[in-house]
Amino acid sequence: MRMTIKGVRLAFPAIFVPQAVGDGEPAYGAKLIIPPNHPQVAAIRAAIDEAAKEKWNDKAPSVLKLLQSDKKVAWVESPYLDKNGEPYDGFEGMYHLSTRSAKVKPSAYAANNVELKTEDGTIYAGCVVDAAVEFYAQDNKWGRRVNCGLRGVRFIAHGDSFGGGSAASADEFGAPIEVEDAPF
Repeated sequence: MRMTIKGVRLAFPAIFVPQAVGDGEPAYGAKLIIPPNHPQVAAIRAAIDEAAKEKWNDKAPSVLKLLQSDKKVAWVESPYLDKNGEPYDGFEGMYHLSTRSAKVKPSAYAANNVELKTEDGTIYAGCVVDAAVEFYAQDNKWGRRVNCGLRGVRFIAHGDSFGGGSAASADEFGAPIEVEDAPF
C-alpha cells in the first residue's frame, strides 16, 4: 500500500547514502516523527491493516497483534527510545514510522519539486517533509514483519536540526572579499 504522508519531521535520515544500523546491512531510510493528532494517523493504521490482510488474509488481526507486541511493525504509537529508555530529541509524545529501503535509493525534492542532491543540504534531521512510503508484510526465512519502504521525500519546511548543528550560511561570513584583500 503506497501513500504520501504530509508534513512530518525527518529523523535519522539515510536519504542520499545508505547507512547501517548496528550489525545490519547498509540501507536507505529514515524515521518519521508523527504527532498523535496528525490527520493521516487513521490512514497509516489502515495501510498497516491492509498490508497484513494481503499477506495473512483472515489471520491478519491475530498475526498483526502478535507482531506489534514483538515490535515487528514499522509503525509505533509511542516515542522512539534510546538505550536508556529515554525518548530521542524530538520524539517526546510522538508516534514514529521506521522506513527502510535496502536496494532502491529514495528520491529527494525541494518544495518546488526540483530534485535535490546531498550537497544541497536541504534534507537534514529535523526538517519537515512529505514522505512517499510503501507498507508491505513479510513472511519468509527472516521472519514475519510489517515493514515500510521509503520511496522519496519532499522538503516542506525547516525545523530544529537534530544532532547539534547545521551548515553555516554565506551571511555568517560578512561581505565577500577579493583574494588580494585577504588579511594574510
